[in-house]
Amino acid sequence: MSGYHSGHYGGSTSPYGNNGNGNGNGNGNGNGNGNGNGNGYYGNGNYGYGEEMVEFDVLHHGHGHGNDPAYMNSMNMSGYDDRSMVRSPPKPVRPGLQPAEEFVSPVGTPLGTPGGQSGWPLTNRRGHVDSFASVSSTPAGSRSTTPAFVRQYQNNQSFQSHQSLTALVDQPPSPLYAKDWVQQGSIARIADRDDVDIWKGWRRWVYNFVPFLTFANMAIYIFYLGLRIACVILAQKAERSTFAGAWVFIALELATAIPSMLHNCWTMFALKSRLRPQLRLTGDDCPTVDVFITCCGEDDEVVIDTVHAACDQDYPMDKFRVIVLDDAKSSSLEASVRQLALTYPNVHYMARTKIPGVPHHFKAGNLNYGLEQTRLMPGGAGQFMAALDADMIPEQQWLRATLPHLLIDPKMALVCPPQLFYNCPPADPLAQSLDFFVHVIEPIKDALGVAWCTGSGYVVRREALDDIGQFPLGSLAEDVATSTLMLGKGWKTAYIHEALQFGTVPEDYGGHLKQRTRWAIGTVDTAFKLKFCLWGDAIKQMTFAQRFSGFLYATLSLYTILLTASLFAIPIILIWGRPLVAYANMEQLKWLVWACFASTMSNRLCEFALFIPAGYHTGQRGSRYGMWMSPYLALCIIRSFFLPKWLGGQTQAFKPTGSLGSALEERDPKRRKGMVRRLWTILMNYMALFHLAFVYLTIVAVCLSSYRCFFQENPNNFKNVFLCLITHAFWPPLTFLFVITSLWTPIAYAIDPPSMPDREELLQRDPKTGVAHPTPQSKKIAFAGQEAWFELEYTFATAFTIFVFVYSFFYL
Repeated sequence: MSGYHSGHYGGSTSPYGNNGNGNGNGNGNGNGNGNGNGNGYYGNGNYGYGEEMVEFDVLHHGHGHGNDPAYMNSMNMSGYDDRSMVRSPPKPVRPGLQPAEEFVSPVGTPLGTPGGQSGWPLTNRRGHVDSFASVSSTPAGSRSTTPAFVRQYQNNQSFQSHQSLTALVDQPPSPLYAKDWVQQGSIARIADRDDVDIWKGWRRWVYNFVPFLTFANMAIYIFYLGLRIACVILAQKAERSTFAGAWVFIALELATAIPSMLHNCWTMFALKSRLRPQLRLTGDDCPTVDVFITCCGEDDEVVIDTVHAACDQDYPMDKFRVIVLDDAKSSSLEASVRQLALTYPNVHYMARTKIPGVPHHFKAGNLNYGLEQTRLMPGGAGQFMAALDADMIPEQQWLRATLPHLLIDPKMALVCPPQLFYNCPPADPLAQSLDFFVHVIEPIKDALGVAWCTGSGYVVRREALDDIGQFPLGSLAEDVATSTLMLGKGWKTAYIHEALQFGTVPEDYGGHLKQRTRWAIGTVDTAFKLKFCLWGDAIKQMTFAQRFSGFLYATLSLYTILLTASLFAIPIILIWGRPLVAYANMEQLKWLVWACFASTMSNRLCEFALFIPAGYHTGQRGSRYGMWMSPYLALCIIRSFFLPKWLGGQTQAFKPTGSLGSALEERDPKRRKGMVRRLWTILMNYMALFHLAFVYLTIVAVCLSSYRCFFQENPNNFKNVFLCLITHAFWPPLTFLFVITSLWTPIAYAIDPPSMPDREELLQRDPKTGVAHPTPQSKKIAFAGQEAWFELEYTFATAFTIFVFVYSFFYL
């Protein structure tokens, strides 16, 4: 997802985002001159119906349309031969082997047979062979095209795949179901909620309280902050001096609290219920789809696994094409795709010609090239277009799960499932999974009609794409820009909260940085071009919620600059030696302690409830990510948008994440470079020296501040020493501790990187077909000791806050 990784602030109103949520918008794919495919992100979730797909030969019968002109016109064909050639399944071929030399498939002809024709060619009114209807049975085409779950409802009776499942539809089908390509009763309602398989039970019950907890948390924090300001003013009047340190500390809290409170306002919209059902398209009467797989320099085996899984969709083979759009023009990949086409004649390979000096427009240019080429192919363009990142392996039910939401609503332009990942290391130390965004933020946005296109797995209506002039050019975040422009034109978008695709995260520190900074640049660039969704013809039909969403997430990206600047102030004010908390008398100090305790406890409770869908540890990782990643994001935004070139500014550049090689190979236990080499590269090449300097400078400042309290105050008077400590470095909830442990992340990663097995060990590969899908274990993030250490830190900070609270009743 090229869009966003904002969200360093969500949920928390404590200073420096102690309850921040690392949401991300992740995007994984990009192409261009230097375009390509990045790794998308998303968590886990094993999805399926627990029933193995059984392959057997069937004779596909007609669908009852005959030569109905309306149907033929909708399908772009005039003669429909309702026979389908029955073949015995060919011997499976493992992708990546030598291709057949005699195989030739020019662009625009169906792959798989000599001369470009296969099965029973159909001619449309223009005399062209219709590639959508000419594909005959192969391993995918030889099985029933009705989803496996349907057979669970048939009581073991024989079932024709083209029959409708009226019994599964809870209510009479709407007139929209009567479109030429959708028969009445052909959309089954499996569950009232699409996320029924992801989370349920007591967690969903507790999550219902999030809007109220968030509101209470904000109210308590605003009261606490107002009390702090009032006490400083009263203290200045009483002492007739200025408490500069206290004002600086309040300014820092305000600087970081503003985006946090904006994000909390958005979180409170969780009060609006989201009731998107889980649907399935059944039978053989399905719309035609062009599935684009964009790539640029990724490993051939990674791309082929994605292509193979896309070809293996539980979908009529004559109704979809899989088109590999290779911006690297790899001859080896082309050979592998052509070999795979011997088994799946609906797969095609395309590579555009890129002229040096002529803008290629990254991934958007590659996608638009594919759109143009499909119009020239036999049968013309499909009724819908779908896209996958090069590393995103779709589940078999991907198309049948997403298309119904487009078919039942003619104004629905785009639907997109979450990007999930199968190679996240234990404890996910760099917060690469983005689970918080896909399980918490996106469902809220979807309830308000602001679902984003997140770069992979989406299915889009061609009519809507034509309405906005295809994919917008000149942006590194073409996915978010596309969905935003569609909303601006009055179209709808939807988020399908099902585990329908799994990809890979960057396997090294450098690749991770390049991916996230690219997202940040694309996000801000899109915001500037669309005027932050506040005004302009491009967004004139947006609702208030849609405008607020566009403004909020773009602003959060820019706020990383202010957050980074505020980090510098922490050690400075500690070394300065001035009190951070001012009060005129002990009664005021008591109220400050009590208000701080209430704010901290409400914040912890809000964290627990808000993080439930994604997992508590995932939310905490996102909070830390918001700290240590902010300097990188701030620097790249400043250099890309504010600095002139002679001062270090740079133009927007693109490097596909999937093609970023790992110089350190730090996650390979056998090939990783030594610790000294890793430290040098991350500290110097990737500028983590700032993080190291900040951590040690802050520790020195805390020690110096504590030394003053122990030796400049009366060391024999515990009360005086304790008051000095809590009004300087140790004011609860020990913000400095959270900040330094967060910014220590790059150094800790360099010293002790996680170990990961080879990618093949994370996959289950069908020995007959060679189709690979992630194992159930690889879809989950394993627990590691690092998470226990951070939880110990949070527990200590919370316990210290409780101790100060109790202490105030007896000794203050």
